[in-house]
This record gives sequence, structure tokens and C-alpha cells, in this order.
Amino acid sequence: MRRTSVVFWASLAVVLPFVAWGALAPESLSNAAEGTRAFVVDRFGWFYLLTASGLLVAVVALAASRYGRVRLGGDDERPEYSTGAWFAMLFSAGMGIGLVFWGVAEPVSHFLAPPTADPGTTQAARDALRYSFFHWGLHPWAVYAVLAMALAYARFRRGWKATISGALRPVLGNRVDGWLGTVVDVVAVVATVFGVATSLGLGAAQVNGGLAALVDGIDVDAGTQLTVVAVVTVLFLVSAMSGLDRGIKWLSSANVVLATGLLLFVLCTAPTGRLVGAFTTTLGGYLTELPTMSLQTGPFDTARSEWINGWTVFYWAWWISWSPFVATFIARISRGRTIREFVVGVLAVPTLLSGLWFSVFGTAGILAEQDGAALSGQSTESQLFALLGTLPWGVVAGIGAMVLIVTFFVTSADSATFVLGSLSTREGRDPARGVTVVWGLVIAASAAVLLVSGGLAGVQTASIVAAFPFAVVLLLVLASLVKALRGERPPAPVGPAAGGAVPEEAGSR
Repeated sequence: MRRTSVVFWASLAVVLPFVAWGALAPESLSNAAEGTRAFVVDRFGWFYLLTASGLLVAVVALAASRYGRVRLGGDDERPEYSTGAWFAMLFSAGMGIGLVFWGVAEPVSHFLAPPTADPGTTQAARDALRYSFFHWGLHPWAVYAVLAMALAYARFRRGWKATISGALRPVLGNRVDGWLGTVVDVVAVVATVFGVATSLGLGAAQVNGGLAALVDGIDVDAGTQLTVVAVVTVLFLVSAMSGLDRGIKWLSSANVVLATGLLLFVLCTAPTGRLVGAFTTTLGGYLTELPTMSLQTGPFDTARSEWINGWTVFYWAWWISWSPFVATFIARISRGRTIREFVVGVLAVPTLLSGLWFSVFGTAGILAEQDGAALSGQSTESQLFALLGTLPWGVVAGIGAMVLIVTFFVTSADSATFVLGSLSTREGRDPARGVTVVWGLVIAASAAVLLVSGGLAGVQTASIVAAFPFAVVLLLVLASLVKALRGERPPAPVGPAAGGAVPEEAGSR
């Protein structure tokens, strides 16, 4: 523990009283958190929308500019991980549990309570898929990409300390080495704890939902969910002890295989043609309506405003609170890639994969709902298993889904303990095992407290509130990155047209 920084102790001083509050007076915590959430959403929901959309425009502009050729590392460096392993790790860390949890539940919810169309209509089905695609598409990955790019640039190209404050050196100067830098890093760590705790809470709830669907006598309740949190905590701490190149990398690859298998199962057993057609139709609608969806707040329509606050603002806040964790992890595995290659990989590929996931599971869920399966009558965490129960070999698929949820759960928590440890270690170095264990226990305790004090609503509230201060930090990080890049002299294009050699293929190592 000798390598820990002031950030470690300051962050614990913020988080642990919250955990104690939730353990001793869960109802009091729930009331206070809900009041704070209502204030933040009502007064600053527009800020979340503008921040996410602004970051998306900025990251695309940087990739398309002459700075897109700048490498996140030395000019001669090449990627540390193969492209396949890179995709697997960033996708597992960035979206895993959420995709499985909301893949059926969100489209079905939008189908029955759409933002604009009449419930249960064909237009409602189109809107349901389009907004699901929107919530899991370009915006979240743009939030991750801006911060991850700034961190990788600062650490691997400039040699600055590998923390959030280190990426702010171009705008804050040497003040990042003082109290101001400490405040920035503490805000990042606290946002990360609650962002990750939100996902772990969702994961525990869905594991509980799966057990209830597959095993008679098990109910969906807080006691079972706390047991799940305890068991998975042991698993991800064991994985974290094995290091980045073993536990996280191997589990990420396993996640991709399991997720692909589950996707193909639903694709082959549900109405295949309609599922594939939904993907192409939804993609077109998403790209066409993207500007309108990005900036709507519903100021003159109370119901519309409440829908946006309950879904879009929650998601944008969740992604922002997740961003220190996901971005730090993505930066760590992206050394040697150019900015353009990085943005295409981080932005486009996961967006298309997320859209395909929602098109398959969401369309299958909506069709099952239309056929009388009554998925909406199930709890949110049980709707995936209710859908699988309508398909041939559904029990086997349900068991596979349970394994996938647990491995995503372990991977996310595993990655989070590594990142939290790095953020609270001097110079942002790889953390000691003791630090990793402490953060693993803290995020598990936070998830447990959120589940007990407020259930799913409680974990959502934590994300919205924790994200607000870090959204300001994200905008400063963007300004800092742009300022730093202006001092770069991007390398000239390389290739036959420029009279040079074709560069070594990315990921050849």
C-alpha cells in the first residue's frame, strides 16, 4: 500500500460514509438520493444531452482531421494487442452486462410506452428499436473515446502521469500536481465507483432473475441479489489477481464467444428474416433521426420530458459516470494505434454490434409480446429469460445466458478494480494487489447498498448524481486534448502514393 496516493484515501473518505449510510439507514439514503436526482435531472438534463452530443461531434472531427494520423505512442510503435483481442476487451468492459440486461427489456418497454407513437403499434415498434439503438450507439462510445484518447495520448506519447488529472496538463499546467489535480482524480474515482456499482447492481438483479426463472423456489429479492454480489466478488477478485494479460483478456474472449453463441441461437430460432430486416431498417432510421433525438428535451410536453429524463438522461449520465473506468482501461490497451484507427475501432464497430444485438433480441421480444408471451408482465431482470423460454431449447439457452451474465459481471468488476487501483496509485501505475482488493470490496459494498436502499431505481439514481461533476471534467479534458494536439506536427501520409512504404498491419504483434 506504500504506492497509494492521496487520491486513494480521499476517495475512500467520500465513498465509505455513503456505504455506511446505506447500510445503517437505507430509507434515509433512498429519500436523499431521489431528491438529489430530481433536482439534477429537472435543472440540468439539458446539460447531459449537450455534453454527450458535443463529445460525439468532437471525436469525429478529430479523427477526420490531420491529427487522425497522430499515434498514441511513439511514431514507430505498433499496437500491443491484436485487433481481435482489442475489440473483445473494450467491448466486454464497455457494454457487457448492460446489453444483456436491457437487450429485451428496453425495446419491449418502449414498444408499450413509446416516446411519441401510440403504444403497441407498428410505429411504436420502430421507435422502440431506434431509441434502443440510440441509447447504446455512438453517444456512449464517443464519451469513452474522448477520455480514452486523451489518457492514451498523455501517457504513451507525452509521458505524463496516467491519471485523469494528467490529461489536463495542457490547460491546468503544473497545478495538476497539486490539490487541484487531486480533486479532479477524486471526482473521477467516485464517479467510477458509483457507475460500476450501477452495472454490478443490474448484473446481480439479472442473475437473480435468471435463477428464479430456471430454479423453482428462488424468488427475485434483495437477499438473493446480495448473495450473488458476494459470490461474484470472490470470482472477480481471483480473476483480478491473475493480471491484465491473463484473467481479463481470457474472460473477455470468452464473453465474445458466449455472446455470439446466444445471439446466433436467438437469430436461428426466432423469425430470422424479420430480425435481420429490423437491423437494416433501424440503422437507417437511427442515422436519419440522430440530430433530432440527440437534442430533444420536450420542454412543452410533460410526458415527453419525463420519458427523456427517465431514459436518455439516465443513459447519458451512466455513460459519463462509467467513462473514467472504461476510458482508462481502453487507453491502457490501445497503445500504438493512430487516433483515426482508435476512433473507428472504439466508435463504429461497437455501435454496429450493439445495434445488431438490440435488433435481434429487441425484435424477438416485441414479436413475442405481440404473440401473447406477456414479457412485460415479468420483472425487468427476468424478461430475457422469459423470451428464451418461448424458444426451442430455451432452458439450455437460459443456462448459457446465466453463464454469460456472470462472466460479463466478473470482467467488468475485474477491469474496474484494476482501473480504480491505477487512478489511486502514484503516477497512475499498475496497482498493487492490496489496492485492487480494497477497491473490489468497496464497489461490491456500494452495489449491495444501492440494491438494498433503492433497488434498480437506486442504482440508476447513483449514476445520474455521480456523473454531473465529472461531465465538467470531460469537457476540460476535451479542451486539453485539442490544445495539446495543436502543438503536434502530424506525420506525413505513408504509402505508395506518398512514395513511402506501406505501414505494418495494425495488430500484427
